Amino acid sequence: MTRRAIGFVIFAILVATGCVRLGVWQLHRLAERRASNAKLAERLSMPPVPALEATRDTATAEYRRATAAGTFDWDHELSLAARTHQGSPGANILTPLRVPGSDTAVLINRGWVYAADAMSVDFPRWREPNEAAVTGYLVEIPRGGRGMVSATSNPRVIRHLRYDSLAKRLPYPIAPFILVATENRSPGSPPESRDSTPARLPTPLLDEGPHLGYAIQWFAFALIGLVGAAVVARADRRGRLHATQAGSGRITSSSTRHG
Repeated sequence: MTRRAIGFVIFAILVATGCVRLGVWQLHRLAERRASNAKLAERLSMPPVPALEATRDTATAEYRRATAAGTFDWDHELSLAARTHQGSPGANILTPLRVPGSDTAVLINRGWVYAADAMSVDFPRWREPNEAAVTGYLVEIPRGGRGMVSATSNPRVIRHLRYDSLAKRLPYPIAPFILVATENRSPGSPPESRDSTPARLPTPLLDEGPHLGYAIQWFAFALIGLVGAAVVARADRRGRLHATQAGSGRITSSSTRHG
């Protein structure tokens, strides 16, 4: 092969190898997603347990169904900014729930409310009955991390969840997991309380994501590269063969004339 053809074939093989590696990586991601979904589905299917009891074992508490009963502390509510719902801007309301018999409060994500600036919430507008029995699933509050947590314009607005920052804002200890409420309202609440109930958040999706599609795409790119390399190599071989045959023909013709 000519140098140009050799260079193209080597380049195509390298590209195809990289595409195969990316395809395999996507398959690994798919396997991890399926394993995570299986664990998530198992935990969401388990009967709910008291939240403070479940959070004692942080390794198994994530997405575990849990309950918490107590009194809401409206004075220390927080707005978790920049949360959308059906394409509309808004925020999630985080309300501490004081559990009788414990000095540790459970932060309840009561759901989404509309906010034009995606942060400012009229907290009194969204108050539910003081006494509540909440059922939902647990989500761990991240520790550490970077980035501004609080909004400079409003101390009750937070942009990111950080355990250390949240703990400093409250006059009592808090559980390391947030309980995301999933029921429309607390049991026993009067029907009119629905008007002050934020839109509850759904349970996490159990889809497999785009990993399989991406894997097929990368493998297709690899196949295209290898086919292209084969076509170029074949064309180069044919070109050299034709050149050789043409050269032989010219030599034969010249010998005949001289003879």
